[in-house]
Amino acid sequence: MFKLFFRFFLLLQTSIILTGFSAHAQAPVSDTLKLSIKQAEDQFLKNNLQLIIQRYNIDNASAQIITARLFPNPGFSFSNGIYANNTTSGPAFSEQSFSISQLFTTAGKRNKNIQLVKISVDQAKYQFFDLLRTLKFTLRSDFYSIYFQEQSAKVYDEEISSLAKTLTVFKEQYKKGNIAEKEVLRIQSQLYSLQAEYNNLQVGIDTVQSEFKLLIKSLPNTFIEPVVNYDLDGKDILAAIPYKRLLDSAYANRYDLKLAKTNLDYSNLNLQLQKATAVPDFSLSLNYDKLGSYGTNFLGAGVEFNLPFFNRNQGGIKQARIAIDQSKVQLQSQQDQVESDLATNFKGALRLEKLSNSFDPQFKADFTHLIQEVFKNYEKRNISLLEFLDFYDSYKTNILQLNTLQLNRITSLEQLNYVTGTPFFNQ
Repeated sequence: MFKLFFRFFLLLQTSIILTGFSAHAQAPVSDTLKLSIKQAEDQFLKNNLQLIIQRYNIDNASAQIITARLFPNPGFSFSNGIYANNTTSGPAFSEQSFSISQLFTTAGKRNKNIQLVKISVDQAKYQFFDLLRTLKFTLRSDFYSIYFQEQSAKVYDEEISSLAKTLTVFKEQYKKGNIAEKEVLRIQSQLYSLQAEYNNLQVGIDTVQSEFKLLIKSLPNTFIEPVVNYDLDGKDILAAIPYKRLLDSAYANRYDLKLAKTNLDYSNLNLQLQKATAVPDFSLSLNYDKLGSYGTNFLGAGVEFNLPFFNRNQGGIKQARIAIDQSKVQLQSQQDQVESDLATNFKGALRLEKLSNSFDPQFKADFTHLIQEVFKNYEKRNISLLEFLDFYDSYKTNILQLNTLQLNRITSLEQLNYVTGTPFFNQ
């Protein structure tokens, strides 16, 4: 019963793998693009569509300054007589009147509007640079994630290739009656398990590759091969930069914090504008009437403005004051967030640095050499099948954990670059 179940399991696994190989064979041929982190950033800054869209927002806000600086257009009216009854001053069509008027704003409304628009331009710039900070962090994190996941994929490649050769030999020996079927099935089971894990790893790599290619606007069928020179082992990177310097840099260079500050400036200036709005604007006019009731060629001047008896923009002023209080709270919240982000990420980076530096740099090479010797000893039947597979599983687990640790360490430094807004590390 056990053998029937096991054979069914192997048949099912074989069917899945063959289906995967068939789909892979039908996939479009991809070109390999080797990139350093500097080359990736250059392509990102040049081609990223989200950055291009955000730049248009800056141009759009700058164009509003032109509009804010313009004075109101003068008004002009003309009237020509058509018909009049019992006129004594001549035919009706001889009556003509002209009027020209100009609106003048008071209490510095025009200048305040110009200043508000200029702050809007600064806000658009800060939003652009904050987007740049976020996307750059994503780019660099994806870059290193692809690299270390590919290093892990190589471990699977080596193990799968080695076990596949072993399985071929075992099948031949089984046919000759030299080994038991259970050893063949055990190797076969281990091989299929590795292939399933390898497939899951490749799915993750493809997902990160897809995001990375969108960031640099690369062709979809391109395969990104990061070029990395990892040299952090045994180094105390964080000790070179005091925590106070990191915090000061975050206050000075975090554009989301600068945006919160400009929001407060905008609210303060908007309160001044709302108070100024309570002061009525006035309009001066000049009138000419050819055949007026006071005589011919009448020329007059006038002024017009609203009397602020009822509407003194009380609601707008109250809203502006509420907006100031809200902006102050938002600014304080953003400052607290900056401090919290830095403290949390610094502790995490320090912990990973200590853990990474506690590992022997020669460990990976020694372990790789050990597993090669284990394989040779198993071929000579000096160790049992279970010992052989146990060594293999231990090797795979440790190498994958080491790759993950190295990725987490370099990502933690990227996190510090992100939360401080300054490229301190991994340059």
